[in-house]
Amino acid sequence: MIYAVTAVSGQLGREIALKLIDRFGTDNVIGLARTPARVEGLGIDVRPGDYDKPNDLRASLKGIDALILVSGIAPPEDRIQQHRNVIEAAKSAGVRKIVYTSIQGPIEGTAFSPVVQSNRQTEADIRASGLDWAIGRNGIYIEPDVEYIDSYRTQGEIANSAGNGKCGYTTRSELAHAYTALLTRDDLNGETFNLNGTPITQNQLAEHLNAAFDIELTYRAMSSADFVADRSAELGDFFGPIIGGIYDGISKGSYDRIGGFETVTGRPHQSWGDYFASLAE
Repeated sequence: MIYAVTAVSGQLGREIALKLIDRFGTDNVIGLARTPARVEGLGIDVRPGDYDKPNDLRASLKGIDALILVSGIAPPEDRIQQHRNVIEAAKSAGVRKIVYTSIQGPIEGTAFSPVVQSNRQTEADIRASGLDWAIGRNGIYIEPDVEYIDSYRTQGEIANSAGNGKCGYTTRSELAHAYTALLTRDDLNGETFNLNGTPITQNQLAEHLNAAFDIELTYRAMSSADFVADRSAELGDFFGPIIGGIYDGISKGSYDRIGGFETVTGRPHQSWGDYFASLAE
């Protein structure tokens, strides 16, 4: 079997590729990237994989048995057609199975909902493709909170609009483990799984960060409007509302679910106690 992963220049795509390489070796894993020359250190064949170039995609997917489509980051109105380009190229090239890295979230009522809707459309397109398929819906990455630790330390707090809502966070490493299973286990074909760890509140997140980094953060709830304004000032008017919409979804309970990680992988998701303890080592 020859496996391929798109977007290996990105963090999730690269992590999935590394998991597949570890299991199957470099000869059985192909990477796709918008700019292959920028991908370093994987030791595999990296082919052109621009979602806007169907001809390149068809050529790059020849000889591939099973494919992981990592969701793009283009605006929702563009993303649907980009993903369709990958699906159609896979069919044309003779790929037998496609696995999609979708997302969790509310389909209505937040600024993040249009992104969720676009992912749901891709899910529907994959189900209608005629290929074997499996779909994962990612929880929220916890790594950005860890990467933001210096700012949290300076501010002395975590402040956002999640309130008392619980969030089923996950890590890219755990997702890579799950997607490797979804790609290689045919008994999971035709299924959709939420992929996340045990849901926690922002107060619990602060406690974990305090233990890992020996600091004393508190949590402060903000209004949705104030948080969007704060994020937009730092990230711009496109990403600011999207981040705000994610936290509005947390406050609404959209990410408070057990998920199907253990069903997919055969083991529980890494506990947050263990994850944060590993950061303190």
